[in-house]
Amino acid sequence: MPQPDIRAADILARRLYEAGCRHAFGMPGGEVLTLVDALERAGIRFVLAKHENAAGFMAEGVHHRDGAPAILVATLGPGAMNGVNVVANALQDRVPMIVLTGCVDEDEALRYTHQVLDHQAVFRPITKASFRLTAKGAGIVADEAVQTAIAPRPGPVHVDVPIGVADTVVPQGLARQNRKPAPVVPHGADLAQAREWLARARRPMAIVGLDVLADRSASVVQAFVEHFRIPFVTTYKAKGVIDENHPLCLGAAGLSPLADTHLLPLVQRADLVLAIGYDPIEMRPGWRDAWDITRQNVIDIAAEPNRHHMHRAGLNLVADTGATLEALAQGNRTEETWPEGEPEQAKQALALAFPADDDWGPAAVIDETRKALPRGTLATADSGAHRILLSQMWTCHAPRDLVQSSALCTMGCAVPLAIGLKLVAPERPVVSFSGDAGLLMVAGELATAAELGTAAIFVVFVDASLALIELKQRQRQMTNRGVDFARHDFAAMGRAFGGNGVSVRNRAELREALTAAQKADRFTVIAAEIDRTAYDGRF
Repeated sequence: MPQPDIRAADILARRLYEAGCRHAFGMPGGEVLTLVDALERAGIRFVLAKHENAAGFMAEGVHHRDGAPAILVATLGPGAMNGVNVVANALQDRVPMIVLTGCVDEDEALRYTHQVLDHQAVFRPITKASFRLTAKGAGIVADEAVQTAIAPRPGPVHVDVPIGVADTVVPQGLARQNRKPAPVVPHGADLAQAREWLARARRPMAIVGLDVLADRSASVVQAFVEHFRIPFVTTYKAKGVIDENHPLCLGAAGLSPLADTHLLPLVQRADLVLAIGYDPIEMRPGWRDAWDITRQNVIDIAAEPNRHHMHRAGLNLVADTGATLEALAQGNRTEETWPEGEPEQAKQALALAFPADDDWGPAAVIDETRKALPRGTLATADSGAHRILLSQMWTCHAPRDLVQSSALCTMGCAVPLAIGLKLVAPERPVVSFSGDAGLLMVAGELATAAELGTAAIFVVFVDASLALIELKQRQRQMTNRGVDFARHDFAAMGRAFGGNGVSVRNRAELREALTAAQKADRFTVIAAEIDRTAYDGRF
């Protein structure tokens, strides 16, 4: 029986629903009204945010729980431009995101100029692809957008939707399934060489990255490192891919020079380095050429060829991480590794380097929060000095227990990420960590949290300074300039926007506030007052 004709926007929305999408975020204008209507009719809830940039991070937060592509909706001109930061972040942080922007029809653009600009010219450099929706090709564009967004490595895809096209009635067309290609596995001489290096290794070391989550191979990675007794480090985004309490886990690396003083010598001592889904876009310059292929065997298993040149490898395997590790393991016997115990020594040294027993300060805030909140807590981190410390101290027991912007390192992400997480995981505690400057960037989204009825906990480190930048100024013996601002009452902001708010100045007050926040039926802002020099020497 033939299906009734529908709007092109409905076809786009239904294909996104078929891809698993259930939420979209943005701020509508007249140019996207049909699109928003189509999303809602398809079963995709549209959530109004206060700024497109924050809307994109809310969408990302949802993606980290449901696995479907994030959806950002923005109207033409200023709406689309407000989303540029979060779209660039999605590209660098490997987040599959469908960016839907409204635009005027092609013929209209020949004469009409108000708010009109070339969206595709703007988004092409910061997306994997940019499409312009057509009426007859709506289904094809939708399928291509989803497939491109989720293909390795994942990232954002832009779809410009002309007003007239969105409203055009067209045949439904045939439904299509977006299927992931079969895993690619190395073979031949490269596989044989890799298996030989693994068999001969006595000091193997693994660096585990975000590709492992995209490949859904965490269980294979854990079985592999356990079988061959390989100690490992993760990137910040890959924290928790194996429980960080695992005896082989040496924690995360990325931005902490202090952690690197213990981890990099171990990497350089290894006779085999396995880069398993490792994406160096998260890493500081100290990890450039972190190993020497003239004296170390290095196997790079990644989703795409090495075009970054942050490191080199003896074998570059562009393949599925799990399938590759299974192929490497077949027939290889286990041997004792690291007979002198250097990984365990490094692990103990790292624990001493990041003590949690301060009376007060950022480390005490992190430690007290970790103790007060249950194991299943989801956390987000904004960019700033607190993030570096948090990423070393916050123990993750599962993938994406801690979400952050660790490639673009953009400020203002933690609060909207937490709102997105809490929206789709209301049964789990969700806590965000922000610097005071970062929270000021997105303070209006506290209203969104209230409107959604989400009871997230927003911890803000209050030191009235861009602490990380101010620290760098002092390290370079430069005059303090452009990093100080007024000390604001963040607890009052929380209450003003419809939530709870409390200021704390010691562990006991923080513990009491966290206990109350877990029982609250609305969000809570906890303003932790600290000294601006409290980060000195801590990371």
